[in-house]
Amino acid sequence: MSTGGGDDRRQWGQPSAQDTGTTARLDVLARRLAEAARSLQRQTSPEQVMDGVVHLARGMVPGADEATITMVRKDRHCYSAAATSALASDFDVLQDETGEGPCLDAIWHQETVRVDDLASDPRWPVLGPRAAERGVGSMLCLQLFVHRDTLGALDLLAHATSAFTDESEHVGLLLASHAAIAAADAHHFEHVTSALVNRDVIGQAKGILMERFKITSDQAFAVLAKVSQDTNRKLSAIAEDLARTGKWAPGPGPAQDRKETP
Repeated sequence: MSTGGGDDRRQWGQPSAQDTGTTARLDVLARRLAEAARSLQRQTSPEQVMDGVVHLARGMVPGADEATITMVRKDRHCYSAAATSALASDFDVLQDETGEGPCLDAIWHQETVRVDDLASDPRWPVLGPRAAERGVGSMLCLQLFVHRDTLGALDLLAHATSAFTDESEHVGLLLASHAAIAAADAHHFEHVTSALVNRDVIGQAKGILMERFKITSDQAFAVLAKVSQDTNRKLSAIAEDLARTGKWAPGPGPAQDRKETP
């Protein structure tokens, strides 16, 4: 029988000290991710979610000094939707100016991009040296989520080179997954809230027109829709103006139109 303590523990199903340490670290990570998910889901706007994500990422991902969420529009211009510092947000400005960067690659190719030495990496010959001069040594970029016409990536920046490891990627990907769910929930909440507010405002505006011009609900809505079409403004915006001021500026009302008709 072997006298090696570690071998005996594995043989009889007892965890080694290394296994126990790994399990403890994973338990801590699981708890922190669960807390992060709860904190993100308590936010009620996409902006709050993204701001929470970058600060959580900086604190949780091994090697990260700063974090930013890079967003790209359909015209391929990028901007920082949330950042932990000016260094992080300025990096997105630099990507937009040069048209290249690891965050953009992560977004367009929907993959994880890890950069050990940004200054010498041949993939970004213009951006790399300029970013290194500003203090960015290495990066980890994770494709974050897709919402309508907007693409995003969660980007971690470090002052040192080779700051990110496989563990950094693992934690970053888990956090990005939680962030994507929380952002989607926040977008849905914002959309539903906006729809309810618009419906209430339109109802108030219809009531004003019905009372003022003695018309039906359908006729009042048709009036709002016609003005919206003629002025190229959202119907909800016209309704909000009417509900807030009580003034009907677009022209004579339906009742007046009828009186002036021969």
